[in-house]
Amino acid sequence: MKLTEVLILSLSLALIVIGIHQTLTQGIGASYAIFMFAVGLLFWFQLRRSQPQAPEKEVPQKSIKPKKKS
Repeated sequence: MKLTEVLILSLSLALIVIGIHQTLTQGIGASYAIFMFAVGLLFWFQLRRSQPQAPEKEVPQKSIKPKKKS
């Protein structure tokens, strides 16, 4: 997992915990936006995970041919 994926996942989980705390103290209306932002981050995380990785540039190897003896 790359650093950006770890950060997105950690931020979304932190927002879920904050949203739960806000729900318990102030109600679901006050924490709705926090939950929607957390769900958006989870969708973004899933999108990044499902995209195929770009292939790394391969250095073409030179073929080694044996020297001809004359």
